[in-house]
Amino acid sequence: MTTSTPVGTPEDGVPLGSPDTGHVIEEVTEAARRVVAGVVRTSRDNPHLERIRDTLREIADLLDEHAPDVDTRLAEIWATRPTRTGPVTGAENPVAPPVAFRGRGDGSVGADVTLDLQYQGPPAMVHGGISALILDHALGNANDFAGRSGMTAELTVRYHRTTPLFEPLTVRARHLSTDGRKIRTVGDIRTADGRVCVSAEGLFIAGYPSTPPPVG
Repeated sequence: MTTSTPVGTPEDGVPLGSPDTGHVIEEVTEAARRVVAGVVRTSRDNPHLERIRDTLREIADLLDEHAPDVDTRLAEIWATRPTRTGPVTGAENPVAPPVAFRGRGDGSVGADVTLDLQYQGPPAMVHGGISALILDHALGNANDFAGRSGMTAELTVRYHRTTPLFEPLTVRARHLSTDGRKIRTVGDIRTADGRVCVSAEGLFIAGYPSTPPPVG
């Protein structure tokens, strides 16, 4: 992979994935995302921690009370909107940053993202596993955009330098080739000034399971 040649910027492409629906679940997710970030950012000396704990327990109980069993929920997700609950781009997943990918005329995909403290590994730097997660998803998006969807078989990740938190990052990916069911794809994460922090090469196998397996 040649990491010195940009694969494009995300601003000039078309949005990928599921658009916002205007459903209140998206507002709930964004509020929960703020809570996750706030918990990591707050201090043990916060005088309101007991009140926060009790309030969050009430909210968790309310969510549990109205949640379907896992098999029912899995079937619902995969029948309607699987991308909306993903851990990278999911508009209905509070652990997702989320990253909004765009497809470009040259066949690549890209996104801008700024990661907060809950994604930390080394001090003020992105955890390497988070970088790998984002790149795996980026490569999958590039495959989808090229009409070559598949499951990850191999992911080779190279860490060129530490990836900063709290700063704009650009994620880019491009489908390279298809040989039978084997799909090869590359991507990287860069700082705003174009320095490559992490790059990845992936081998994907065409095809997905038609339905999720039952739990248990």
